[in-house]
Amino acid sequence: MNLDFSAEPTFSWYVVMLAVSGIGTLLATVFVRGTRPRDRVLGGIIALAMVGYAFYLTFIFSGGTYHIFFYVFILPILFIVQAMKAAVAGRRSGG
Repeated sequence: MNLDFSAEPTFSWYVVMLAVSGIGTLLATVFVRGTRPRDRVLGGIIALAMVGYAFYLTFIFSGGTYHIFFYVFILPILFIVQAMKAAVAGRRSGG
């Protein structure tokens, strides 16, 4: 396992936050109703990509260059907000 908070704290925290963001997005995709199917599929793909990259960096990555994508922390927030708005709008319209 590549997580070592004492030797590489930036890398380790990035991987943890990447996994948490992916899982949060996946949970929002699965449990929040009222979103369009296209948005649910897109959210699922993004979530699985984040969790997959976190898994790769944790268990398969053997050193060298890795990429830190800061937008992966913004995308889940935007997706969750959009999903919540759609759910509220769906409840107001009776659907």
